[in-house]
Amino acid sequence: VKLGGILTLAKRYINPIPTTMNAQFSNTTKLDLSIQERFLNLPNMGKVQAEYVWLGGGLETRCKTRTLDKAPDSVDDLPVWNYDGSSTGQAPGEDSEVLLKPCAIFNDPFRGAPHILVMCSAHLPDVDAPKGLGGPIPTNTRDKCLEIMEKVKDAEPWFGIEQEYTLFEADGITPFGWPKRGMPLKPQGPYYCSVGAENAFGRPIVESHYRACIYAGIQIAGINGEVMPGQWEYQVGPCTGIDSGDHLWMSRYILGRVCEQFGVVVSFDPKPIPGDWNGAGCHTNFSTKAMREDGGYDKIIEALERLGAPGKQEEHIAAYDPNGGADNARRLTGLHETASIEKFTYGVANRGCSARIPRMTEKEKKGYFEDRRPASNMDPYVVTGKIVETCVVPDYS
Repeated sequence: VKLGGILTLAKRYINPIPTTMNAQFSNTTKLDLSIQERFLNLPNMGKVQAEYVWLGGGLETRCKTRTLDKAPDSVDDLPVWNYDGSSTGQAPGEDSEVLLKPCAIFNDPFRGAPHILVMCSAHLPDVDAPKGLGGPIPTNTRDKCLEIMEKVKDAEPWFGIEQEYTLFEADGITPFGWPKRGMPLKPQGPYYCSVGAENAFGRPIVESHYRACIYAGIQIAGINGEVMPGQWEYQVGPCTGIDSGDHLWMSRYILGRVCEQFGVVVSFDPKPIPGDWNGAGCHTNFSTKAMREDGGYDKIIEALERLGAPGKQEEHIAAYDPNGGADNARRLTGLHETASIEKFTYGVANRGCSARIPRMTEKEKKGYFEDRRPASNMDPYVVTGKIVETCVVPDYS
């Protein structure tokens, strides 16, 4: 993928309104959640509700629920299920069945114990295979990531992902806290890690999501307000290998459900508002066991040099958003705490580089580095797999 082509392609994605938003929903009837609570408080009669979650054809989370007679001890106890892939853009209507393979279990923060959320991968049917599970469908990126992580599991790859996102009013046009069809009175500056009704917009959503993730068992590390008003960040990690993708995807699902209850829309668009406003990224912090041990700084530099090898910038940019780099072309401009999309750079404590080495990592000569290029709408299975493929797999060839 040529960066010039990416910049041209980016023009097709200039519309700052996230495609999942629709202004027609701004006037829907407000539902009283206290009525729902009456029914949620009824005894579950020994049954367990399992919410199967998977990725649709547009890299969006989808879900549906089934009833179990008892809580599973592991994912192996959960049944394979199916869905209509023709309704998610993943299969033709004449052969629409796609199978769901349970991969990870989380506590359900919406229904409470003993109910569960189940992260799944999507597969083709194969009547001759165990459990009828065939190979991964084209949009199943988890299987390839798992294969890479299994190959290097002795390296103990850790990831800490910083998920930025933007809240929008239900009209799908107005960032949360902004005047309708207008701009904030103050430019960027007072909103980052801010307090006060004049600066921090949407904190009840953020706190609800934080606590829901903790209850679910997601390795959520923290939250903070971001540079653009209505924009926030949470961090997931450290997670080892495939767990990083599972935890981040489920955290996104939970965020969507929380926003649904508040009547607010969440956007993962990397540049939701054009102009002099920060975009949204998904900075990915990475280390291996060797990097974290004494003398690991040399391994960090080795990994960064591999990321900067000929052709690697283009390769990674194409993998760091779901549109082959077109989304990031609107964000990675060299402004607003980003590096240029054209060239890979790294430096100590430099947020204008493609990859940042923390100051204490340099001092202690061990630790981790931060890849600042992934977009906020990136697929963590693709990104974590790509980083390991470039930085670690060559040691296992």
